[in-house]
Amino acid sequence: MTILSFTSASLNAAVDFLSSPALIRLITEIDDNGPIPPRKLANTLPDLSAHHLRRINHLARVHDLVRAAPGVGLELTTSGVELADVYDAIARWARHHAYPTHASDFTSRIRHTLGLVESLSETDPVGGSARQPGVELGDAEPGFEQSGPRALLLQWLNAHPQITALLEPDPEYGRAA
Repeated sequence: MTILSFTSASLNAAVDFLSSPALIRLITEIDDNGPIPPRKLANTLPDLSAHHLRRINHLARVHDLVRAAPGVGLELTTSGVELADVYDAIARWARHHAYPTHASDFTSRIRHTLGLVESLSETDPVGGSARQPGVELGDAEPGFEQSGPRALLLQWLNAHPQITALLEPDPEYGRAA
């Protein structure tokens, strides 16, 4: 498989979007529990405001991660199912490395690990060393680097290039969304 070359800006925008707590929760909720009926989204993610629910629902649809299935509700697309698998793999890596802490929750593990990947893109968006002081994105185990968070993310982004399009900054957070 050939890995596309991503600019730092497009990779950072994609990582910002993919590390959104609302997106992580939406994707993993549907992955874990099945489609969400249209009127149950607010009950399923009660701590998110109506604005955030509408925004993440819209962005997830635009980027082909979820779709509204008649009679079923909001469900994952193929891209969304594959993203859920990437999230699971990243969380396993983070848990194995006790990152960011030994007792972190699923969303925090994904957000912090994707933050490491994003910081690497500042100097080398598609290759090179996977190091940040105190934390390694690779491992001494043979073959681990090829399945580590950075490689998994780049493989997923390569398969789903619609995500790497620059996203408009979210004025509320100052980040792409």
